[in-house]
Amino acid sequence: MPLPSVFYTAQQVKQGELLAAKSTGLEMFSLMERAGQAAFTIAFAQYPGTHHWLVCCGGGNNGGDGYIVACLAKSMGVQVTVWQHGDPENLKGDALSAYYHWLDHGGEVYPFDDAIPDDIDLIIDGLLGTGLTGTVRERIQDMIQLINTSNVPVVAIDVPSGLCANTGAVLGVAVKANHTISFIGLKQGLVTGQARNYVGQLHFAGLGIEESFEQQNEPTLRSISPKTIKSMLSQREACAHKGMYGKALLVGGNEGMGGAVILAAQACARVGCGLTASLLHPSNVSSILVSIPEVMSASWDDEQRIKQRLDWSSVVAIGPGLGRDSKAERIFCHIQDLPVKKVVDADALYFLARNPNTDDYRIITPHPAEAARLLGVDVSAIESDRFKAIKELQNKYGGIVVLKGAGTLVSDGKETYVCLAGNPGMATGGMGDVLTGVITSILAQGLSCFDAAKLGVIIHSKAADLNAKEKGERGMLASDLLCHLRSLVN
Repeated sequence: MPLPSVFYTAQQVKQGELLAAKSTGLEMFSLMERAGQAAFTIAFAQYPGTHHWLVCCGGGNNGGDGYIVACLAKSMGVQVTVWQHGDPENLKGDALSAYYHWLDHGGEVYPFDDAIPDDIDLIIDGLLGTGLTGTVRERIQDMIQLINTSNVPVVAIDVPSGLCANTGAVLGVAVKANHTISFIGLKQGLVTGQARNYVGQLHFAGLGIEESFEQQNEPTLRSISPKTIKSMLSQREACAHKGMYGKALLVGGNEGMGGAVILAAQACARVGCGLTASLLHPSNVSSILVSIPEVMSASWDDEQRIKQRLDWSSVVAIGPGLGRDSKAERIFCHIQDLPVKKVVDADALYFLARNPNTDDYRIITPHPAEAARLLGVDVSAIESDRFKAIKELQNKYGGIVVLKGAGTLVSDGKETYVCLAGNPGMATGGMGDVLTGVITSILAQGLSCFDAAKLGVIIHSKAADLNAKEKGERGMLASDLLCHLRSLVN
């Protein structure tokens, strides 16, 4: 079943579930029972051959969900061991009722042990929920580390314990789940940054109140749908000609770095730009002409040629392999003042960080280290809250921001989108250059900056996924995406 395309903060879900349940006449304990049933259904479906489950319960409602899961598993003939952090008699409200429900079913509860029994073949994580804000306490850290070193599959209830549901940051230590089931509204922190290492396969259960909840709450995040590729890139007319599909200029490829702009130019052409040109260091002109003769390439030492190409282009991308010497800086400074749509990446972001300005016709595509430089902070500050970081980047630089990484974010300052596609094989040199070329091509073909950024990101990531499906993630090259790019835009 496909995931919803909208996401919310943990606070929205916590407050909204009360209103939504009330509006539908549902008791909160009944909602907990539905959550436990949904978690059990996922666990039983994913691991049907398991015989002994360890259910780890904390002191909040996640622990209550765990007790419901335990009851259902026991009723299906599964051997169940329940570990409770703290005294279960200190549980409150519905969680306490769930605990008594487990006792009524003949269940027993044990404190956490220092070792997981050898015959445990599935762990249910109900330790910590979405309300966690500070660093995980030491005793629970020990429990989480025990779970993570057990090599037993884990199903997490609502959020892997120790993961911030709002930011995706790890609060000291977090459970590495194989599956996570999120309730009522998907939490935005489950799909970007460090969360991608901990969530595993994400599932959703609305518990019968999702429609009421969605009517009462505005999403904070949306996912980029692969379906937008077909809807945004319309079929070309029979009488089409190259002048109808944009004139893109790519600037980069300093001495020893020609490959970057070659990759960007190849991607730009393959995604369908009508006319593509490049300006680069004279030592790399021959290489790009051999690699892709369809791209009109020339040396950037010819000042007149630079002016002609800039006047000719409808979109300019600068950065791939640009370098940081005085020549590169002069070209950057000249281009950044032009009233033309721009894509700014790589070394061009270095110069932008030194001379910040706003530009509503610009797309910047930083990875976390470049984002940190642009904001004058450490990389850890970026990764600890990518939503805050992208907001600050857009406020400072204007236009559209693409914050790359696992769960790439795209924002225009009003709306933020996340890319759920992509894989670890993309962690290799040249991937960002290909993305620059893809976005530049789509922008040249007439889409808005925001639409071009969103569409470029999803096409780029889907291309990597197609390549990984064919040949695996390890050893993927940026150039491997080129053939898939063409397939995706058709």
